[in-house]
Amino acid sequence: MTTPMLPGGSFTLPGTAWTVNRMGYGAMQLAGPGVWGPPRDTDEAIAVLREAVAAGVNHIDTSDFYGPHVTNQIIRQALHPYPAGLMIVTKLGARRGDDKSWIHALSAEELTSGVQDNLRNLGLDVLEVVNLRVGGIMGPAEGSIEEPLTVLAELKRQGFLRHLGLSNVTPLQLAEAQKITDIVCVQNLYNLAHRTDEAFIDELAVQGIAYVPFFPLGGFSPLQSSKLDEAAAALGAKPMQVALAWLLQRAHNMLLIPGTSSRGHLRENLAAAKLEIPAEVMAELEGIGGIAGA
Repeated sequence: MTTPMLPGGSFTLPGTAWTVNRMGYGAMQLAGPGVWGPPRDTDEAIAVLREAVAAGVNHIDTSDFYGPHVTNQIIRQALHPYPAGLMIVTKLGARRGDDKSWIHALSAEELTSGVQDNLRNLGLDVLEVVNLRVGGIMGPAEGSIEEPLTVLAELKRQGFLRHLGLSNVTPLQLAEAQKITDIVCVQNLYNLAHRTDEAFIDELAVQGIAYVPFFPLGGFSPLQSSKLDEAAAALGAKPMQVALAWLLQRAHNMLLIPGTSSRGHLRENLAAAKLEIPAEVMAELEGIGGIAGA
């Protein structure tokens, strides 16, 4: 199967054989409400995955703590045996409590068990890319990540996974990680309204490391949303499409993983890769991050 080339271009992960379309898919929303339990419509979830891959998406972001286990099992049901060229990226570093809470899971035992859970539920012999997620719920927290990353580096050496990335980290933590193993991607909170990582993205671009923003459409204040609405109206597009297109134009190393559980919404997200934002509108959008909530 030859993967179609989506608009928006492609990116090659450093030190790998992987060149992926920059518009990917995030599987978190395939689970039930609160990322817990099965979806309301499993058939639609399967259809979303199959349509995404047929349209050219060859980068799927997931985790076995989504559900837990739900999204990986749906991915396997929908797509296994996986087409050549499909890169599935998963995350470790958390688990779900019985009360649906999110709990750090960074011990050697938890990380090793997490790798095995991902392999089993995805139906894989080896995980292509594993992101170590640290920090808080929405943002990083300084502190050493040597201990958990060393565990994953050893699992990489043993052949359970091929490449490592980081999620919810700072530039200092990246530098610490690179003394232990190669890092192919960083996944942090970033969007038009939340731009703490501006300099970090540019640093990663220089190094050829992919930057994958999570919550690319979240956290806008009413005033910020109104400015985005104005830009979208001027371009004849939907606000979420403009926000995604802005990210693609922001940096060449930006890989997007917008999620949805509906095929209609999926098509709207993929169409954002075709949207070219003129320089004057890009300049207006740049100002959204500096607007105080209202």
